Amino acid sequence: MPQSRKHHRGIVARALGTAGAFAVAMGAGVTPAHAAGSVHAPGPGLSSPDPTGDSITVDNEVAPANVAGPDADLAPKGAGTPKHAKTPVTVTIPPTSGHYAVGTVNLELVDTSRTDPYLPGHQPRKLMVTLWYPATNTSSHPSTPWLQSLAAAHFLAGEKIAPSAINLPTTAGHTGAPVNPSAGKLPILVYSTGLHSDRSMGTALVEDLASRGYLVVAIDHTSDANEVQFPNGQVIGNTMPTNTYASTNLAVRAADVSFVLNELTKVAKGSNPDVNHTALPTGLLGSPDLSRIGMFGWSLGGAAAATSMLDDPRIDAGADLDGTFYGPVATKGLDRPFLLFSSQGHNRNDDSSWTSFWAHSHGKVLDLKLQGSQHLSFSDNEYLLPQEASVDGVTQAQLTQTLGTIAPDRAIAIERTYLAAYFDQELRHVSSPLLSGPSKAYPEISFVR
Repeated sequence: MPQSRKHHRGIVARALGTAGAFAVAMGAGVTPAHAAGSVHAPGPGLSSPDPTGDSITVDNEVAPANVAGPDADLAPKGAGTPKHAKTPVTVTIPPTSGHYAVGTVNLELVDTSRTDPYLPGHQPRKLMVTLWYPATNTSSHPSTPWLQSLAAAHFLAGEKIAPSAINLPTTAGHTGAPVNPSAGKLPILVYSTGLHSDRSMGTALVEDLASRGYLVVAIDHTSDANEVQFPNGQVIGNTMPTNTYASTNLAVRAADVSFVLNELTKVAKGSNPDVNHTALPTGLLGSPDLSRIGMFGWSLGGAAAATSMLDDPRIDAGADLDGTFYGPVATKGLDRPFLLFSSQGHNRNDDSSWTSFWAHSHGKVLDLKLQGSQHLSFSDNEYLLPQEASVDGVTQAQLTQTLGTIAPDRAIAIERTYLAAYFDQELRHVSSPLLSGPSKAYPEISFVR
């Protein structure tokens, strides 16, 4: 692996983790083996490039420390003044493709049965989640920002970007809009993001699934995410120890997911689980369909989807967007449907955890590859990085090295289409020819047999 790299601020640095990250933009490359940063060691038979020579032991294997994966922000915060721009860059998200407008609501959920493993003082585990759902009468409700104001300020300050230099996206969501009754009972999807990234990093996929009639619950795993804003104005950043075992992190995430499903059960039964008694959107109570639950995630979030399914039988189907597995699920597999959705350089032929998972699973497992993509292509980095490149001075060649050759809008459209087809098939029992074999309409998708 080439080791020439330079320090780089901005969203690219946030996405990649400066030292190891810009090595990617400069030609070093990052494989999904590094996808969970300092807690994510390669599985047996995979290489573990160590550009810094500074390693930690993780799950009895070696992984780079502070040069971590594409969804980690372990970069040193060097001196420097915030970057400004004469005209701020306004980042946009591709329009949703479903039939419904989209509503959102943020909930603070507190699990008094667990102590937060990453915070001092034996505090109960508290989480922020965003519920995305098909909505109506959205014009009278404000647009939902990509990040809330304090979290956004933390995000930009950490990357030395002046607020005047960039306008972070406005999503398709409308805060507090009523649930669209024509959507009926809503099948549930849970989203878990990559290590040290925010729940907002899956917005392009999450809001599109909501526009197709799903209730999507995006979770911030507190003290793992880079910034989590709570209603009292507190912002909690990444406080997770750098020597955390991957299996330990995934166990915490799986417990988070099971707790959130418990709280969602309260919504389905007509009560409000928010600790602040935040008013729920009209029509939300009673709308979740607990008989149809799926989960998906990017990078470490994909591993969390599989681990959560192993631990919680309520989850009927799952999808892993380019993340390597760790812990028991890699050797036990699953007895329910699961989608492996990989970037061009990653599949079960070169990731032993996927090979083992495939061999030990008794449920229906599908393995798709998106040609021309890279690991970051399955996150909001796919549209963020090209649009903010002018702020950071990133060249097209560097973007291609980081995101691959596929056009951003095309990558997002394909991911949205195949995720929807998959969950429609498994949760709504609507079969799709897209999942049976190659499609002329989507030649970028190949089936790994």
